[in-house]
This record gives sequence, structure tokens and C-alpha cells, in this order.
Amino acid sequence: MGTYINIGNEGFRYDRKGEYVDKSGLIRVINSTLFSKNLFTCVTRCRRFGKSMAAKMLCAYYDHSCDSRELFADLEIAGDPSFEQHLNKYPVIYLDMTYFTTDHDDSKNIVERITTELKNDLSETYPESTNKLKEDISLIDFLLTIATATGEKFIMIIDEWDAICREFLGNQEAMKNYVDWLRLLFKGNKSERVFAGVYMTGILPIKKYNTQSALNNFWQYTMVQPMGLESYFGFTREEVHSLCQRHGMDFDEMVKWYDGYQIGNQPSMFNPSSVMKAIASKSCDNFWAGTGAFDAIANYIGMNYEGLKDDVIYMLSGGRCQVDTTGFDNDMAEVNNKNDVFTVLLHLGYLSYDKNEDECYIPNREVSGEMVNAVRRNNWKQVADAIDNSKKLLNATLHGDAQTVAAGLDNVHEDSTSILSYNDENSLSCAVTLAYYYAKNDYILCRELATGKGFADIVMLPRKNVDKPALVVELKYDKDADTAIRQIHEKRYTGLVSEFTGDILLVGINYDKSQKKHNCVIERIRL
Repeated sequence: MGTYINIGNEGFRYDRKGEYVDKSGLIRVINSTLFSKNLFTCVTRCRRFGKSMAAKMLCAYYDHSCDSRELFADLEIAGDPSFEQHLNKYPVIYLDMTYFTTDHDDSKNIVERITTELKNDLSETYPESTNKLKEDISLIDFLLTIATATGEKFIMIIDEWDAICREFLGNQEAMKNYVDWLRLLFKGNKSERVFAGVYMTGILPIKKYNTQSALNNFWQYTMVQPMGLESYFGFTREEVHSLCQRHGMDFDEMVKWYDGYQIGNQPSMFNPSSVMKAIASKSCDNFWAGTGAFDAIANYIGMNYEGLKDDVIYMLSGGRCQVDTTGFDNDMAEVNNKNDVFTVLLHLGYLSYDKNEDECYIPNREVSGEMVNAVRRNNWKQVADAIDNSKKLLNATLHGDAQTVAAGLDNVHEDSTSILSYNDENSLSCAVTLAYYYAKNDYILCRELATGKGFADIVMLPRKNVDKPALVVELKYDKDADTAIRQIHEKRYTGLVSEFTGDILLVGINYDKSQKKHNCVIERIRL
């Protein structure tokens, strides 16, 4: 067992000692790629979504220096026909690139250091095959000599492949040297003679040059294009529900805090790390705070691209924004427009992506809280004030205090961004939803909900175990609040809502453009 060669199964054994959600089906997928033109795989996903756990699982399964049968005996992969064929059959090279960025801060020589340390480890493991090799021989030729002598091909696993790109952000020379090193290692006939399979993890897809990946022989699975691997990217709804039942946790709270990621054809994916921390602590909270990505998100949403601030505010209010992910070069230092910003945030996990509509949105309460922190970091005072005052606005609504509600909405309107400088009911809807930001803690907010004979502008349905009335909010522009209330009654907007709740509050809001004032009427229906 070396530092990088045949590290054994201790990492995965450690993971299995605690609560473990079975993701071993990924092994079946990788097995199907071995010894083929598809042997190069790169699976990228955001922080804390199980990248390293998957890498350690693959090490434990393939490494011929250990016996991992009992670690997999009760897992899904054990029932697959390929299980016995590849279990503990290969020499495995494992590189965690975060080690090199942490331990070696010299970006100029980092590729040389990786190569030297790996060669030294290989020499100790295979002295008879390597003792006559020249010092300056390339790494791929070094490996080819060993593979030829032993008759064995390697499995190579690189965890956090893009750590060097992220750590030395903006250092194009370091980026180029590193990507060139990967290209020499994994492209060409020699690599196919050396490797049975290659698996890389990371946050970002492989760097593009001239619209093409620098390693276009890799099959890439990303947060934007998971290509059938989405169930291995996070926890599914069924998996979290089962965990909650076993540990006596409130599933609806888990949904509110950690659900909301739409990955490929999986419409409901959870942040796995946060779910496990919530179970361990017996409480849902923001476990994202303090991660290394926060500075990045604050910087990105503070970029002065046209429409960016408006769209961020719109998403904070519960809206969705169009995004084109195709132009991003997979380089966090090369962010040139609003679409690039949103695409970076998708890969970092601060936004989710609806591939059918090409829309991005904030997935859940945990991420929304980090977005709000980033808004404060960027000194968006009026927006931060609206969010801070949203609890007061909700309480005023629940107490039927229409005057306080109108005054609170007047304050929100003071923001100077175009999305809040009302010019129609859609903009008014955005502002009102932002003003009720705090309500997301106790309510599910629905915009344009089909009910009765039309669509209610905003409906707030109380979450499970929340003893509060539902809210049906109708908005008018240059009319009056009484007209809004009449429309709720005439179009029977309360019909569908009454099936889910007890009392209902009808809230009619009008904005008078000439006076730049809101007026509000609140009516309670007791059921």
C-alpha cells in the first residue's frame, strides 16, 4: 500500500460505519465503461454532494491490494452480474488534488511535484519494472512500462480534479500546465494501453478551449447535464423519507431546508451532507454557512452585468430566470456575462436548473439564506431591509393590519432596481413576494396558482403542523384593493385553497402609480 497506489478500502470502511445511503449502483455504470472507448469518466457536482465518498467507494471496490467483499455484500452492486468480475481486480491510483493545493502553494511547480511524488510511489511499488527508467521519462511512459511488464492495466481515480484550477484562480499559466498534463496523461493510444478505467470528480466540468473540452474523450456528467446519473448526485426524495422515518425527523422540514434541486430527470434532489448533519444534530439548520464557496457567490452576484441584480432579487422572491449554460468555459476566472454567473452558481449548488425550461432558481431555505447573506455583503440595503422587515409584514397581515401592510410595501418600493420600480402587475408581484420573504418559513408560496375560475396572483399555503391561516393575495395596478377582494370572491379563488387549510385571509393590494402608494384590504374567511 502506497501514498497514491493501492490505498486500500479504509476510507470507504470509515464511511460505512455511520449512516450510509446506498449509491453503489454507480459502480455498475463505471464497470460498463472499462476496457472500452468510454473508459474516461468525469462526474462533477457541487460541494458536499458526495464526490469524495463516491471516489473512496470506487477505490475500495477496484483495489486489488484488499478484500472488500463484506463492505459491499449488503449493497445494490452485490446483485449485479458485473460485481464479481471486477471486485478487487486492479491496481488503483488515487489522487486527491486538494492535498496538493493545500500542501504545495507553488503554482508554478505543482504539476512537477505531482508527477515526482507519483513516480516515487510507483517506483516503490514496482521496483523491478522501474529501476532502469530515466528520471525525465514522462508519466504516461512510466506507467506504460509498468503496465507492459505486469500485464495489468490501472484504474485511476482523481478526486476534486479542478481544485488546482479553483485554488489558483486567474493563474492561466498554472491552469494551462495542469490541463496539458491531464491531456498528455489521458489522450492518445498510450493511455488506452495503460488504463482500464479513469474516474474524475470535481465541481466544474473540464475546461473548454474554443468551445471544446480540453479532454473531449471524457464522458462528462454534470449538474446541468447528468446524462442518467442524477440519482447518484444527491439524495432522492424516497431516500430522505426513509432516513427521516428511521431517525424520527420531520420530513417536511427536510424538504423545506434541503430539497429543491432538479437534476436531470430527478425533480426532487436533496443536499446529502446537510441532510446527514440535520439527522446527526436532530435539527434542521443552515449547514452551508462557512463553506469556501461563500466568498465566490458574493463576488459573482455583485458583478455589474446588466439585469443581474434584478434577476437575483426576482429569484429571492421565488421567481425563475432564463439561463443559457452553453457559453461558459468551465473556468471560474472567465465569467463574462450574466449567463456565466448563473452557470457558475449552478455548478456550485447555489442555484438549481430546470433543463426543460432552461431556467434557474434558488432551490431551498438553506441556499436562500446564503443568498441573503451575499446580498448583505454587497450592500443591497433596500433589499436587505425588505427581507429583514418581512416578518413584521407577515405578522401585520395575520392580524388584519392593512395599514401597516400598505406602509411596508411602500418601503419596499423605494428600491431603485428596475424589477421593483413597478410598471405592471408582474413587477408588483415580485415586490410583494419579496416583502413576504419570511413567510417561506411557515408557508409554501405559489405564484399564479390555478384555482376557481382563474389564477390567483399569490397563494400561501401553511406548511404541515403550522397553525396559521392560508393567504390568497390578489394584486391590482392603478385600480383599488376592494376590486382585488371582489375578484377573489367572484372567481372563487378560495375553492381549491379550502381543501388544504382552515381559515383563509384574503389580501387585496393595489398600487397607485401617480401617488406611488399602496393600499390594502384584508378579509378573513372562517371555515
